[in-house]
Amino acid sequence: MVDALKKMGKISRKGPVVLVIMDGVGFGKYKEGDAVASSRTGTLNKLYKAYPWTKLKAHGTAVGLPSDDDMGNSEVGHNAMGCGRVFAQGAKLVNASISTGAMYEGTTWKKLINNAKEKQSTLHFIGLLSDGNVHSHIDNLKAMIVQAKKEGVSKVRVHALLDGRDVGELSALEYFDPFEEFLSGLNDEGFDAKIASGGGRMVITMDRYNANWNMVKKGWETHVLGEGRMFDSAHEAIVTLREESKAIDQDLPPFVIAKDGKPVGTIEDGDSVILFNFRGDRALEITKAFEAEELTEFDRKRRPDIEYAGMMEYDGDLHVPAQFLVTPPAIDKTLAEYLCASKVKQFSISETQKFGHITYFFNGNRSGKFDASLEEYVEILSDIVPFEERPWMKCAEIADRVIKEVENGDWDFIKLNFPNGDMVGHTGNYQAVVCSMEGLDLQIGRIYKAVMEAGGVMVITADHGNADDMFEHAKDGSVKYKENGDPQAKTSHSLNPVPCIICDSNYQGEYETELKSGLGISSIAATCMNLLDFESPSEYDPSIITVK
Repeated sequence: MVDALKKMGKISRKGPVVLVIMDGVGFGKYKEGDAVASSRTGTLNKLYKAYPWTKLKAHGTAVGLPSDDDMGNSEVGHNAMGCGRVFAQGAKLVNASISTGAMYEGTTWKKLINNAKEKQSTLHFIGLLSDGNVHSHIDNLKAMIVQAKKEGVSKVRVHALLDGRDVGELSALEYFDPFEEFLSGLNDEGFDAKIASGGGRMVITMDRYNANWNMVKKGWETHVLGEGRMFDSAHEAIVTLREESKAIDQDLPPFVIAKDGKPVGTIEDGDSVILFNFRGDRALEITKAFEAEELTEFDRKRRPDIEYAGMMEYDGDLHVPAQFLVTPPAIDKTLAEYLCASKVKQFSISETQKFGHITYFFNGNRSGKFDASLEEYVEILSDIVPFEERPWMKCAEIADRVIKEVENGDWDFIKLNFPNGDMVGHTGNYQAVVCSMEGLDLQIGRIYKAVMEAGGVMVITADHGNADDMFEHAKDGSVKYKENGDPQAKTSHSLNPVPCIICDSNYQGEYETELKSGLGISSIAATCMNLLDFESPSEYDPSIITVK
């Protein structure tokens, strides 16, 4: 529990403070490939000219990641904005736990290792095979396999998902080929490690927010049951399926590795299974498939009796999974909790793809509301289609509801997430991203008009960059091209700063119009508190505005 915030008595507005998060929208480093800059965004262009704005850091150490070479992501970005300061996040915590050996001294690791040894069963690893460091890191997997062999495990199987989203869209073999060599180097008479199955992360296993359980079903059939098209090696599978499907890595169909016509790594009774992804949103559903006694979302056909653990606790309130290797950060004293203690009425909305970000992640990895009498959450159901086919997504529907709530006058603070820049940005389709940005801009214009008429304040920002960096660039800054002459698409997040625009309907000189520079997105929380006429807590990162 937190105490109510102290009133400043300096800023008073008739209407609400509305926080608009443009997911995946930053300021590009390069002119070529910056789909944000090349879009016709009349609303944003007007707002930049009319209102104070600044650039905020949204990656690396500014959001709790190990180094400034690490791209930001929606999970840590919303954590930072929602809790007002920086906590050591997934990648950093896991790195520390592995490097110090703390993970291997933990009860869960020992339990899973001993289970595999005592039953002479298989230790399985499921997760994203790349160094994107958003959901996982290949080095963590390699370290755990080495340790498992050292501790006497005799058989390891890896169920490897292709990334192509947080790394290059066609980079899978840069990870899979060296990884298979790594496993071969470990194998001997007493140790057998192989890749057992795989597929694109946007096709199998890694669904989130219950958007498409068929992805999880495909993952279950591929990893657990060994059902699917069979290949002699992951390399053969990737090369063949790319040629046949013309898909980029994240959309590659599932595959099973087999020998003599039989899968090399189905998951059986007595096995141990580790989901080595550390980010929670795309880990919860496959975890439920392994842990739930009764599952209504699909027919598992067979549920093996196993020891299962996640890399981290993916939901701290629901305590999912039951067993995990690394304890996530304990994030407390969030913006929403403080505002509830201060009797501020709050409305939160997004579509399915980012609903958990504007609620669960924003609230410090906490499910549920702090005070149901003061809060309302609204989820607009996302379309289950490739995002490049509906690049506008649900931004109009989100805007419709926000405008309605602004006009009703029931809320003091409204926060919303527009997923377009991130979800469409991940497709690598430049034209679709431009379309998504222009559709988004139209809806921001509609919300802006409503907020100004209501006498409120609109704060526009983002959680990280993506749509601003759509082409792969060489070290000298030149664009990389494919053999056909097209630019090599970049599907991962960027390291670029993001905007913060403060659109105030009735500015009376209460704060300096020159906004602070050099801050991170964690300063959004204190800024919103100030605009609601509250002093921010002393432990919070500084507000972007300087109140006079």
